[in-house]
Amino acid sequence: MSARTTVKSIQDIMRQDVGVDGDAQRLSQLCWMFFLKIIDDQDQELEVMRDGYRSPIPERLQWRTWAADPEGMTGEELLGFINADLFPSLKELPAIGANANRARVVRGVFEDAYNYMKSGQLLRQVINKISGVDFNDLAERKHFGDIYEQLLNDLQSAGNAGEYYTPRAITAFMAERIDPKPGEILFDPACGTGGFLTCAIRHMREHYVKRPEDEQDLRSGLRAVEKKQLPHMLCVTNMLLHGIEDPSFVRHDNTLAQPYISYGQRDRVDIVLTNPPFGGKEEDGIESNFPAHFRTKETADLFLALFIRLLKPGGRAAVVLPDGSLFGEGVKTRLKEHLLEECNLHTIVRLPNSVFKPYASIGTNLLFFEKGEPTQAVWFYEHRVPEGQKAYSMTKPIRVEHLQGCVDWWGGPERRDREQTEQAWQVSLDEIKARNYNLDFKNPHTVADDHGDPEELLAKLDADEQQAATLREQLKGILAEALLR
Repeated sequence: MSARTTVKSIQDIMRQDVGVDGDAQRLSQLCWMFFLKIIDDQDQELEVMRDGYRSPIPERLQWRTWAADPEGMTGEELLGFINADLFPSLKELPAIGANANRARVVRGVFEDAYNYMKSGQLLRQVINKISGVDFNDLAERKHFGDIYEQLLNDLQSAGNAGEYYTPRAITAFMAERIDPKPGEILFDPACGTGGFLTCAIRHMREHYVKRPEDEQDLRSGLRAVEKKQLPHMLCVTNMLLHGIEDPSFVRHDNTLAQPYISYGQRDRVDIVLTNPPFGGKEEDGIESNFPAHFRTKETADLFLALFIRLLKPGGRAAVVLPDGSLFGEGVKTRLKEHLLEECNLHTIVRLPNSVFKPYASIGTNLLFFEKGEPTQAVWFYEHRVPEGQKAYSMTKPIRVEHLQGCVDWWGGPERRDREQTEQAWQVSLDEIKARNYNLDFKNPHTVADDHGDPEELLAKLDADEQQAATLREQLKGILAEALLR
């Protein structure tokens, strides 16, 4: 049975269970079971390859013990084991000894996980399907990795869960433009389901990983944090499916909870690659971790301040930010002034409002900057929806090939060959300062729609309103006369 068929059959079984409600719960349920199967497959391989290796998971809780036998526990017995033994024990799994990191990964995944299924018989059917997958088979694991990406894509329509997912066309484009290399420290401080990480890993393996040492350098340079439990669990499983044996670098934490001033030299990174949460507010007190002139409850602003601090001299960043970050005033103005003084903000790619639909319908931008040299000028590139299409949607999402025009214009690593086009223009620092650091520059090559002369439009509006008032009075008269009859 193919991976896609297996996953579809599992989803069909889950839909019959009264306890699983919606895509987000289905994916969460599927994820913790996938995770335990993958960990157990890896453990069995490591037991053969490494002398003295022992799984951090107690034997009775290992997948091979309680799940692998298709005729094993089922019904109420299976539900009782999972709810009363498996989950409580893994939530408290001790992180000690040589495999402390691996134990912490397991404990972190189950920290706030939940078994939604209510039918032990249906649960056994799902377990049997998953047991048929060999995650030590590289081809099979890669195929499941691709299917998993599609499942994560489905989160876009799963209510608020869509906030954890950035379209893969965007993450791939940003990873390729930032060009990470093994040995560099790459950080995603709000990693969601791990889309930027997987694209960066794929980019490095395709272009730079030639030896086992390169792969080791790749893995040792990854850093990530995710605040919420569901995307953290999804991200850790995503890393396992992409061949990262130790995903303990994905921390379940709030990056903004650590005081700004406490981030020192040891925390500096070569690359920040992320889509920080925006449009929301941080919990009370978080803003007090930041200097007074940067204090705000808008998460995107706090993250931007942190990115500038975290980058090493010569470090580079690719970040998704909303339109409000470009034209906002107050703290936003101070942040933009700080960004342009500390970094070379060389490129802003302006995206249409529909890229993040249906979860969000606001204008977004991709900011690319390098720390160490102040900004002298900013290139803008306006990405447009493909001809013949009014907007991006769930059925017609943004795809990698839609961004090829920007790739062709980019001009190589040094960006020396850039030219002004109908979609690209350059703005000097003086122009930005003259607008009080408002970066919301519209495309000067776009001819604004002619809406007519304002005075003529106002006169027509007055005439229409008078006509409407006359019609209302006539209607009142007709109704009054009808009531008197």
